[in-house]
Amino acid sequence: AWKWILNPGLGIERVLRNWGWEDFRFDWLVNPRFALYTVVLAGVWQASGFVMALFLAGLRGIDEDLMKAARLDGAGGPSIYRRIIIPLLGPTFVTVAVVLVQQALRTFDLVVALTNGGPANSTQVPATFMYKQTFERSQLGVGAASAVMIFMTILAIVVPYLYTSTRNASDEHA
Repeated sequence: AWKWILNPGLGIERVLRNWGWEDFRFDWLVNPRFALYTVVLAGVWQASGFVMALFLAGLRGIDEDLMKAARLDGAGGPSIYRRIIIPLLGPTFVTVAVVLVQQALRTFDLVVALTNGGPANSTQVPATFMYKQTFERSQLGVGAASAVMIFMTILAIVVPYLYTSTRNASDEHA
């Protein structure tokens, strides 16, 4: 759907030109300066539902009695959010950050579907670089090295997260 909406010959640009705005240009998908922003926009839209579900689950996990007690103590709405809700959503923020970084590293499908790494390699991400080196240019060594670098980057993010989450879980049971 994104490729159709953002295509200059089919999507928003064509609709607006048919409505009479002949000079309107919306070439974000084919313009090297805007192509990466377009992929980011589509990725944000793709991830927004999951992120909202995580935050909703985090909000439902907050005890109502804490907020009632804060209101009885005279705390206002902004103070409750700043001192109770946001600190209690800390683990949710960390989880969302880890998930979004992991998704950002695996944007291969989104980039290939929208731009195939173009125009002028402006939307090339590590996964598309690895794929092109391995399967299109037959440089298996470069492709394998880039795959290892992607894997090490993911490990550098996930291992500390898993360490702290298992450590916190063991501290709660002790």
